[in-house]
Amino acid sequence: MTSQPEPIAAEISYDDFRKVDIRVGTIVAAEPYPEARRPAYKLTVDFGPEIGMKRSSAQITKRYALDELPGRQVAAVVNFPKKQIGKFMSEVLVLGFPDAEGEVVLVAPSLDVPNGGRLY
Repeated sequence: MTSQPEPIAAEISYDDFRKVDIRVGTIVAAEPYPEARRPAYKLTVDFGPEIGMKRSSAQITKRYALDELPGRQVAAVVNFPKKQIGKFMSEVLVLGFPDAEGEVVLVAPSLDVPNGGRLY
């Protein structure tokens, strides 16, 4: 199955963009999440001293092994409300793009940057 790009969304203002708080953090722990409806991992991400540690559920099991995730930097939306996913409370939305098969590929900086940095 090949993933097709979605049509471009409606135009927004820069102020609209700034409402979405996207920060970089480092995954410090990754655990299996066998209770999830779709295969997923539980991630703990360090966003630095201002934001701290946050948890997220991520459907990235097809492209990433648990042992390769700790130490990896990722981008995440940190200002969405918490979301109950099964018995797990997700605090941030870790970001990714679909590959050609529709599997999630994590968004990350190409060089190491300080945790907590905001996307602009």
